[in-house]
Amino acid sequence: MKIVKADSVKQLSDVEKLYLEAFPKAERKPFAMIKKLNKKGKSEMLCLESDNGDFLGLAITVLYEDLVLLDYFAISPEGRGKGTGSEALQLLQEKYVGKRFFLEIESTLDPQNCPEERIRRKNFYLRSGMSVMPFEVDLFGVHMEILTNSCTVTYEDYHSLYRSILPPPMLCKVKLLRNL
Repeated sequence: MKIVKADSVKQLSDVEKLYLEAFPKAERKPFAMIKKLNKKGKSEMLCLESDNGDFLGLAITVLYEDLVLLDYFAISPEGRGKGTGSEALQLLQEKYVGKRFFLEIESTLDPQNCPEERIRRKNFYLRSGMSVMPFEVDLFGVHMEILTNSCTVTYEDYHSLYRSILPPPMLCKVKLLRNL
């Protein structure tokens, strides 16, 4: 498996299609915004590909100082359950070695809305060496937990990353929900 920047029309199309399929509307940023951030160098749109170039998934990161937010990560349906996600996550952490790599997951502390799926997703990340940070956020109305690759990311760090990419009217929708 390899990670490549989504540059070609086909790669961008594959990323957008999986992005729209894999993430609920409440969790998606406008795809045009993601492309704009990518063009400005504030994010990376990445394809996960087999060695022969077959599309296996996507990773969209946001970059700020030494922080890397794995904003979106999805494996194509045909690649799920085969270790593709674990391998891709390992490659992503290697790509960003020396950076504070983190991600958001829907809260497992909220018993509504597919708690089994949320717990399964969290366990995947924990098995992959990620650690839970001691705070939870409200991200545009969605309660999220923050996981890191064994580094520390404070709420202030987290918020500063969003401050670097969001206009003030949107930034007010990123807030600390509670310390754990």
